[in-house]
Amino acid sequence: MNKELIQIKRNFVEGLSHISRFWGFPKGVGALFAVLYTSSAPLSLDELVEQSGLTKGAVSTDVRALARLGLVHRSSRLGDRKDYYEAETDFYKAIRSILDERQNREFDSAVRSVRETLEKLKAAKGSVDEAERKFLLERVQALQDFFDAIDSLSRAVSKLDGLGMSTVQNILKILK
Repeated sequence: MNKELIQIKRNFVEGLSHISRFWGFPKGVGALFAVLYTSSAPLSLDELVEQSGLTKGAVSTDVRALARLGLVHRSSRLGDRKDYYEAETDFYKAIRSILDERQNREFDSAVRSVRETLEKLKAAKGSVDEAERKFLLERVQALQDFFDAIDSLSRAVSKLDGLGMSTVQNILKILK
């Protein structure tokens, strides 16, 4: 590969690292996805270490996180004990997978905690500092509204699933 393409790929990896941090994931998650996405063949952990510049431990941890999110897939080769990884290229499927992750127990527990806090704040009227209660109520309600929107989006994406990617793309073109 020539130097210009190597630099373009490095810039892409760096860009996805920053996007990853923006969404609350470690930089390595974005870097690994970028390395895999720009690879024409599945890569082993050793190759990911070499191409990303991350430690083997970080690569192992971050690639498992990407696999859990459905953004990378593990494969093997006959006669080779190593695992190989490749990026998911169907972004609609990837978004569905990320939204499905919203259904996990930890997230549900966090959402339940926000809902319970909101109920307690509403019930505490008159027994606490009213200005502080109103401030907290506003903040926690905003978070609850966000979680409700994520739930609605998740349900909408699930319903769109049956339409197929080309139909969804055509719908989105009309909305532009």
